[in-house]
Formats: sequence, C-alpha cells, structure tokens
Amino acid sequence: MKSIFLNKNWHPSWKQAYIHDLNDIYNCQKNIIDFKKLNLKNRGYTYAYANRFQQTVNLIQKCVNPGGKILDLAAGGGNFSLVLAELGYEVTWNDLREELVDYVKLKYEKGKINYLPGNIFELDLEPNFDLILIAEVIEHVAYPDKFLEQVSKYLKPGGHIIMTTPNGEYIRNQLPKFSDFPEPSKFESEQFKPDGDGHIFLLHIDEVEMLAKKSNLTVKEFYLINNFFTRGCLKTEQILSITPYFIVENIEKIINFLPLLIKKKLARGMCFILTNSASI
Repeated sequence: MKSIFLNKNWHPSWKQAYIHDLNDIYNCQKNIIDFKKLNLKNRGYTYAYANRFQQTVNLIQKCVNPGGKILDLAAGGGNFSLVLAELGYEVTWNDLREELVDYVKLKYEKGKINYLPGNIFELDLEPNFDLILIAEVIEHVAYPDKFLEQVSKYLKPGGHIIMTTPNGEYIRNQLPKFSDFPEPSKFESEQFKPDGDGHIFLLHIDEVEMLAKKSNLTVKEFYLINNFFTRGCLKTEQILSITPYFIVENIEKIINFLPLLIKKKLARGMCFILTNSASI
C-alpha cells in the first residue's frame, strides 16, 4: 500500500479518511507497528486498530485461500481491500461514498480490486463471494437483522462472513442492546454515519448468535479482543505511553485465558466467523 500525503484541495471526505489513515495505517504499515516512529496522542487507538486489523486478516486467511473473492462492505478508505488484494485475493470494495474510489486508488499498489460504490440494499449482486467482510459496520445500522440477512444473500454456498464490532458487554459501554428496541425505526436518521458518533447499538454475543440464526448463518468462531489496557482506557493512557509494547501484547494474551464472563467485561471488541448453516 502506497503512503500518500495530504492535499489541501482534496474532497472533505478524502481529508477525513486521511486523518483516520494517519492513526490507522501509516503508524502500522504492513500490519507491523514501527514503534520507533510512533508519535501519537492516543497510542492505544493505534495499538487497538493494529491488533484488530491483524486479527481480521488472520481470520480471512484461515477461511479463504488466496484467489478467493472477497466483498469488503462499507470499506471507507480501503485499507482492508488494499492489503487483501496484495495478499492475492480478488477484492470488491464497497462504500456509500462514491468519491472515495479515487482516494483508495491513490494508495493502490498491486493486486485485483473491483470498485462497487452504493447502498448494499440497492446493489444487484449475485451470490458469488467466498467471503464478505463487515468490519465495524453493523453497529452503525438501525436494522442489523435486516442488514445481516441482506449481506448473507451474496455468499457462495459454504461461504463465510467475517464481522468485527464493538463488544456491548464491555464494562464501560453505555449504549443499548439491539434487542431492547422492538421498533428501531426511530434510529433510521442516525444510521450509516462513518465515525464513532454513529454507533446506534452495541451487540452482545447472544444477540449476534440470534441475528446469525435468523439469516441462516452459524457462529463458527468468535474472539474477544482489545482489552481496556490495549486501548488505553480506564485512565491507563498515560501508563500505556511509557509501557513497552511486548507488555501490552502479553496482557492481551493473558486476558484471553480468563473465563468468558470476565473477558466479556474487559474486551472492547469482538470478531466473528459466520458460516452458511447449510454448509455445517
């Protein structure tokens, strides 16, 4: 993936995407953080992003061999699309913001990427994808049940969905569960916002299992990631700034061995592998 530099004449959405890239990708090129070059106000954000990014890529490689067809939904600046294309996958980039296509192309280096901007509910797609990636998307939609059902229609038989989303059972979460609202239509005006302020619900593990079942999917595997220290929360940000990263990594690994009830309270994020129920 090429590094690019800010241009004052860019479209506002390009500038917004670039601000995210400064923290997300340019501090962890090739998914490896160069700690000698880090100069961050919020180191925990970059650590958590890099960890989630690598976990997601690992799960994709576990599910689909290079050459497989991947749909990257609500892909924004295209960081997953670009890296996956470089790893040998045939990637289809999608986002509501059509103008971001040329921003992604600025960073393109190699591999096969198709560009398909538009609303996923309005696109005419065949079920020909081996894997669909929905990374930090489902918490932005008013109807996650209908969204997941729609997405599942584009999978090949035996295909997979990799989904990442914030963990609704994290101890500091103050957002509601999706199941707390029998009629979520009042949230329609708030959906599809690209930044954190657009979070509507935060899902719990049992809700994801319920949503998957309604869409004829099965939760094959799930992982809880990015504990409060990795993310620099609960007043640990100053400690994190002077802590060697190998300690951060080891704390993340140690928490993974804790009982599930405890992990659900300490982890900020979740990763799921969802598979066609008929293929199990």
